[in-house]
Amino acid sequence: MKRRLGYILVIFILLVSVFAAQKPVFMLVNGQWADMALSDFVNVIWHGLTLDVPMAGYLVALPLLASIVSAWWPKMPFRTVLLPYFIIIAIAMALAFVSDFSLYPFWQFKLDATVLFYLDSPKDAFASVSGGYIAVKMLEIVVYATLLTLLMATVTPRRFAPCGHRIAFSGIMAVVGGVLVLAIRGGVGMSTTNVGYAYYSDNQFLNHSAVNPMFSFMYSMGKKADFASEYEYFSEQQRREVFDALYPESICHDNTIPDSLQLHCRPNVLVIVLEGFGSTFIGTLGGVDGVTPNFDSLAAEGILFTNCYGNSFRTDRGLVSALSGYLGLPNASIMKIPAKSRTLPSVASSLEAEGYSTQFVYGGDINFTNMQSYLRSVGYKDVVADRDFSLAERTSNAWGVNDDITFRWLERQIAERKPADEPWMTTFLTLSSHEPFEVPYHRLDEKVPNAMAYTDNCLGEFISSLRRLPIWDNLLIVCVADHGTYYPAKGDRYTPKYFSVPLLFAGGAITTACRIDYPVNQSDLPATLLSLLGIEHTPFRFSRNVLSPSYAKRPFAIFTYNNGFGTIDLSGASVYDCTSELPTHCQPAPGQLPDDAVKADSLRIVKGKATLQTLYDDLAERGRVGG
Repeated sequence: MKRRLGYILVIFILLVSVFAAQKPVFMLVNGQWADMALSDFVNVIWHGLTLDVPMAGYLVALPLLASIVSAWWPKMPFRTVLLPYFIIIAIAMALAFVSDFSLYPFWQFKLDATVLFYLDSPKDAFASVSGGYIAVKMLEIVVYATLLTLLMATVTPRRFAPCGHRIAFSGIMAVVGGVLVLAIRGGVGMSTTNVGYAYYSDNQFLNHSAVNPMFSFMYSMGKKADFASEYEYFSEQQRREVFDALYPESICHDNTIPDSLQLHCRPNVLVIVLEGFGSTFIGTLGGVDGVTPNFDSLAAEGILFTNCYGNSFRTDRGLVSALSGYLGLPNASIMKIPAKSRTLPSVASSLEAEGYSTQFVYGGDINFTNMQSYLRSVGYKDVVADRDFSLAERTSNAWGVNDDITFRWLERQIAERKPADEPWMTTFLTLSSHEPFEVPYHRLDEKVPNAMAYTDNCLGEFISSLRRLPIWDNLLIVCVADHGTYYPAKGDRYTPKYFSVPLLFAGGAITTACRIDYPVNQSDLPATLLSLLGIEHTPFRFSRNVLSPSYAKRPFAIFTYNNGFGTIDLSGASVYDCTSELPTHCQPAPGQLPDDAVKADSLRIVKGKATLQTLYDDLAERGRVGG
């Protein structure tokens, strides 16, 4: 029994050690030696264990099963049975490792399913390298796979002695298997193991060095889909004509801001993303009265968009929409596909190019839905999460650190910043106004509005503190929700009212208060914010400067849910279910005649279909080398 248990531990440690040893090799082959310290190698290996251990867990599963079988079949030729498996995984490990460090100089990202894009045209894939180069790489794979096979075979017994307690042993091994499942999952937390677990630095090369190439490839395979073939409604010419009218270059690239709204300075920027903070709770936006007095008060001082719609229904989609100007996907999350999310533009990267320092603050698990990978890839240099708070603080809420704690933490940090630290951009994602809506605050009887009121109270105290700081006059605050909340929970949840979210520009940098009533999208935040700052926003294909006078003539908003979408313009609102291929909701503009309403509804659905088709064509191309 002990020999079998010991063997599983040995083969597991061997695999983890091999994965760990690959990292310094990768760094030495692809890095600038003079710029790397010993601590960089140590940190890469240490953080890389977060993916090496799960990957080893996958690979040791079959030897574990074989050891249980050997207890019931004493004459089993253990090594002989496992040898073909060792050969297969050795070849796979060698292929992954050699391909990874060989392709990285060309692609500058880790091995993933992108490599499969080129298997249908290997001639083009190898066009830029010589035959000798390919021969050397093949030799490296063969040598490495042979050494790995010999290593695994050497530590594997030919056969085990008979087991005297087979039932007890099988039970123990089942427990060991459960431990392996936990290792593969990444523990018992909210998030499951993803590529972002290994990200720890603002240096992308170090993050990439820490990522296990086998895990990266397997993970991306799970996210691979033929996006280009989805939502194909029109010919290319028809699609382009409809989409270009909705997102014309004259608006998407327009930096024009009315004179009355011009900022008096290039301010520091604080983006507050309010969890689930739909307009249904905000009095000044027609929501439940008395829930958000602090937001309502702040809104009276700033530029308030009264008809803004979140692009999706989940935080991972909403965050990408707000920060990267990328529309929500109805059946996928680009944040969970690092090969594609790393190609996105972002407010952070645009401001970093202008000399801003960038920071992201969240009191929860930063690895949930691969968030950390996305944030690091799009320009956030400093990422603060639950791990940066005490155990008592990060267990104050089911999702992590309660909002009162994180708001106070952020207020102290802002107060300590010196003029020499400027300019800066900080994004803060709250979390307490998320189900189960348990908060240390009891002003309202109903749980959901009370949770929103709690976050609003935290926001009010935070803003009051900032007003007393010298930095207030040079501060631009952007408040937006990641998505709406289905409240009150009755009727069809996929209607525009439940996707309506606040969008507010406030702070001392705003000198004129106004309300913008035409439809806009959460994804328009990047282009609008950058326009206010006098920064071009060409990379944001789906984001528009909605303060531009030209936008007000043709406003359009879209939201998506699970295989469906809704569209809003001046003619009304429509919702369409892509599975049944039927409209589910039509809301004509006031005073519209019935025949006109039918035509307008049909046209809005055409607009939504063309937008989705364009979005998925764009998604399909992201991550393609040279695409």
